[in-house]
Amino acid sequence: MNTRQTLASMHLKTEDISRLEIEYDSGFIPPPFSHIFKIKLGFGKKFIDTQLYLEYTHREDLTEEEILDEGFTLNDDFTYQGEIPLIWEEPIKSLYAKSNWSNKKLNEEEGGIKLLVKDIHGKIVRTIPANQQDWMILAQDVIQAIYELSKKEAPLKINYLIINDQTKTSIEVQMKFSIRTVDVLIDGKQKTADWEETKKLLSNVFTPDYDYGIAKEQKPTKSGEYIECGDGFWHDTQKGLINLDQDYNAVKHIREGFHRLIE
Repeated sequence: MNTRQTLASMHLKTEDISRLEIEYDSGFIPPPFSHIFKIKLGFGKKFIDTQLYLEYTHREDLTEEEILDEGFTLNDDFTYQGEIPLIWEEPIKSLYAKSNWSNKKLNEEEGGIKLLVKDIHGKIVRTIPANQQDWMILAQDVIQAIYELSKKEAPLKINYLIINDQTKTSIEVQMKFSIRTVDVLIDGKQKTADWEETKKLLSNVFTPDYDYGIAKEQKPTKSGEYIECGDGFWHDTQKGLINLDQDYNAVKHIREGFHRLIE
């Protein structure tokens, strides 16, 4: 059997999948960032049986101060056993259905994601998805859903303020990963927004660097555009956000994305 046939045989019928496990290793990145996780998902009920094991690794040689200075806590490891809503089944299985598989082992230095999939007939397939980034995004979204359901974290909320001489527009975006919905308030009035499009906007929100040295805790009143990412600090999008990639203007996409929400 050639390689193409072997990779093709790794695909189980999506409708027959009863269990899917996502296992991740961050590779040789330094602590306190290095970590591993495993997500186990069981289908076939009115909910998805879910387990999460998350461990931050190689921290034994770091001081408490070094860990805290990077924005972590001394107890970032996390485990969960429970349920997530059935609304997650379709995006998980849809990604599996359109994925291609790699015939290479994971690079120990770079790390990555590998899958274990079992169907209702008992067949088990272990494989490495070629579209690693897609699976990483999905895994992070599932973890965020678990954090919300376990009350570890509240739903993500972003505030955006547009002030000019004539008007002031307030935009509040709340992402509820647990149920895959987004709530948008424009000057206090509810508006529908697309989940995937809003996720793209949020990916831009967390792309640039934020200069907390010039951020304000008071809500702005002067003309400009400002963003507050749930921590109480308002950032001027013209002065307080710094693009990290000179070839990608994330700040521009942030401003355009919030303006689209009010169109």
